[in-house]
Amino acid sequence: MPLGPLALHTWTLDTTPLDETLAVVRRTGWDAIELRRVDFARAAERGLAADAVLERVRASGLAVACVGVELGWMFAEGEERRRLLAAFEESCRWAAALGTPRVMSPVDRGRGPVERAAAGVRDAGAIAQRHGVRLALEFNSQCEQFNTLARIRELLALARPPACGLLLDTYHLGRSGATLADLEPVALEEIAYVQYSDVPATGLVAGQALDRLPPGRGSVPFRETFALLERKGYRGPLSYEAPNPAAWARPADEVAREALEATRAVLPR
Repeated sequence: MPLGPLALHTWTLDTTPLDETLAVVRRTGWDAIELRRVDFARAAERGLAADAVLERVRASGLAVACVGVELGWMFAEGEERRRLLAAFEESCRWAAALGTPRVMSPVDRGRGPVERAAAGVRDAGAIAQRHGVRLALEFNSQCEQFNTLARIRELLALARPPACGLLLDTYHLGRSGATLADLEPVALEEIAYVQYSDVPATGLVAGQALDRLPPGRGSVPFRETFALLERKGYRGPLSYEAPNPAAWARPADEVAREALEATRAVLPR
C-alpha cells in the first residue's frame, strides 16, 4: 500500500490568509491541510470565533491532517502551566471536531529537568486521550535540549504517556544529522505523524530554520526515507511544512503547486 495523504501545512503559506490558503490547497491538488493554533488566533483578532473557523475549514471540503497546539507546556509551572494545558485541551477539541485523530506540538525551547518534561508529556497525553486524539511530539534540531531523535525517544520511553508518539520531521532529522540507520529501529507504533521539507545543502545558520525547501532541492534522501516509512507500514499523512520568506514572497498557488509536484517526484513508485 502507498503512503498516506499529502497535506500542506499553513506555515508554508504564512503570509496568505487562511480562507485563501484553504482555496489554494484545494485547487492545487493537495489531499489535506495542517492547521496551527496561530491560525485560530489570527482569526480571533479579526473577530472570528473558533467555531466559525471550524465551519470554514469543513466547508472547504479538505481533510485536516493535524491541529497544532501552543508550545511551552513541558516545563511550565503554576498558572502558566494551567493556561497552556487549557490551550492544549482546546486544540484537542478542535481536532476532534474536525475529525482529525492527532494534534502536534514541538518540544519546549531552553533546558529543564527531564523528569518535569516527562510529567508534562504524561499530562498532555492524558488530555489528548480524553478527546480521542493522539499527540505527535516533535523534537527541534535547533533547540537546546530535545534536539535529536535519540533524545525525544528517551523522553517518551521515560514518560510512557498515553496517546502520544513521535512526530518525524525530515527537516529536523536532517539538521540533527540523523541517518536512515537511525530511523530503522523506530517501530511503526512509535510514529504518530510525519512532516517534511528539504534542508539546504549549504549556507545553514545555527538557530535558523526558515530556510526550508521542496523535496529534491537540498540534502534529505527523500526517496529512501519515504520508502523506509512505507516498508514500516506508515499510512498516516505526510505534511509539507516549509516556512521560508522567499516562498512567502511568491504567489501562493505557485508555491503550493511546485511543492506538490516535487513531493510526487520522490514518493515510492
